[in-house]
Amino acid sequence: MNSNEQTIRRFYDAFAKLDAATMAACYAPDAKFDDEVFSLRGAREIGGMWTMLCTATQAKGADVWKLTYRDVQADAAKGQAHWDAHYRFSATGRLVDNAIDARFTFTPDGLIQTHRDSFGFWTWARQALGVPGLLLGWSPSLRRQVRSTAARNLAAYLARKP
Repeated sequence: MNSNEQTIRRFYDAFAKLDAATMAACYAPDAKFDDEVFSLRGAREIGGMWTMLCTATQAKGADVWKLTYRDVQADAAKGQAHWDAHYRFSATGRLVDNAIDARFTFTPDGLIQTHRDSFGFWTWARQALGVPGLLLGWSPSLRRQVRSTAARNLAAYLARKP
């Protein structure tokens, strides 16, 4: 197993334990993260997002939290994995089963440089948001609203941290 594959496994092993500090330590200082909800730049934003999400899960959903991962592959420059998360969406209390494909690039010293998670937004929205997600999960306007709310929540969270 090469060092980049070890980084991916370390990241998801920590995520399964809701260990945001170890997750954040897997990223380069100038890393980039993108998914259907967040577009983040730098270790502070990325680490802050993972800390915020892990803290919310520990507070309101540790009873149902489960993360599994598989299909980890990596070479000297890039890698990928598939992961599945079962959790309680803190904003609504609704249960979510989300299947995510992750793509990574790495620095020469084995830290994550770029991380892109892909998942079906409509599928997620139906579970996390209920009827509004079912009816509007396909629409760009709901996606923009979710992204905007998430960005505001993260900014507020980071403002409270030293």
